[in-house]
Amino acid sequence: MSESTLFSTEIKERIKQGLALPVMEHFYTIQGEGFYSGLPSYFLRLGGCDVGCPWCDVKDSWDQEKHPVFSVEEIVTWVTQTKANKLVVTGGEPLMYSLDVLCELLHIKGIDCHIETSGAHSFSGAWDWFTLSPKKRKLPKLENYKKANELKVVIARANDFEFAEEQALLVAGNCKLYLQPEWSRESAILKDIIAYVKENPKWSISLQTHKYMDIP
Repeated sequence: MSESTLFSTEIKERIKQGLALPVMEHFYTIQGEGFYSGLPSYFLRLGGCDVGCPWCDVKDSWDQEKHPVFSVEEIVTWVTQTKANKLVVTGGEPLMYSLDVLCELLHIKGIDCHIETSGAHSFSGAWDWFTLSPKKRKLPKLENYKKANELKVVIARANDFEFAEEQALLVAGNCKLYLQPEWSRESAILKDIIAYVKENPKWSISLQTHKYMDIP
């Protein structure tokens, strides 16, 4: 059962301490993007985002106080009631919150912790896989570039390739590099991404395969 969404002083303090989190949605599905595409994963989409990408397909996540708040213990129970061995924390912007306690409890249960983030907020958590998806509107903090196992840049138009190369210079040498077409423009931009990757083979292409499978 969720806690109040009124965000009393007590609830705000629990969120600040990472003991509770606003949750837009959660579900067990197949990872559709990036390095772990095709593998079963439990997804936790947190409410709240201050980046505000115009093409975001989950704009309902932006307003933190629209979403119910759950204790991290309850969140861990959701995951352990399935056969999932990975939790992917996304948003919204998940690094708006302290995620240390959540990761600690998940690791106790043998669950790997993955995150996808713009990196625009300070690092927290203990991640088995850290996907950095930088946005022009609010760039990642420098500390987050070297944490990234995977850099995923969304491509909506031609000048996004230049942005992708700028971001690739800032991550570690062993970081996986992905270009992903923005979904609403995939038919228009995918051919350009294919051509770019053929000329720049350090990059791979990430597609939102879960949308082709019609799963969340």
